[in-house]
Amino acid sequence: MATDRENRIRSTTILAVRKDGKVALGGDGQVTLGDSVLKSGATKVRTLQDGKVLAGFAGSVADALTLFEKFEAKLKDHPANLARAAVELAKEWRTDRYLRRLEAQLAVADAEHSLLISGTGDVIEPDDGVMSIGSGSTMAVAAARALVEHSSLEAGELVRAALEIAADICIYTNRNITVLEL
Repeated sequence: MATDRENRIRSTTILAVRKDGKVALGGDGQVTLGDSVLKSGATKVRTLQDGKVLAGFAGSVADALTLFEKFEAKLKDHPANLARAAVELAKEWRTDRYLRRLEAQLAVADAEHSLLISGTGDVIEPDDGVMSIGSGSTMAVAAARALVEHSSLEAGELVRAALEIAADICIYTNRNITVLEL
């Protein structure tokens, strides 16, 4: 009999890249349970705050959707301050009895900041404008950093290319990619 750990839903690679004054955030569409692909066309990235904020999630879908709702509420409370909204979400996520059980991570970006938000209270902005969450995150970051350094691709093209590279390596990442840009 399979354990909960073996049946854990694994999914996704979300990647954000900031280049030449633009930011792009993309994600693949694969959702996996154990050794089976359950869905190949899930959408795990979206725009928030009337298209001013890009957001993506990795982890449990129901948990992530709950966190998106909470984050949107924080953005309404702090409309011009993505970092403040992210810190407020992280504080609530870490201290609330219900929220702290949620298993997901968020990657968010606006015109000025790219932030990773986790339930352990992390709000991290990458030094180099490249960040990723999810199963294939290390592969996507490595590919993106190489492409930033050695190509003339724009942010959106770079995100797509790096996610395609990650999909060739990570079994939990596919080539059904959605990319959003600001």
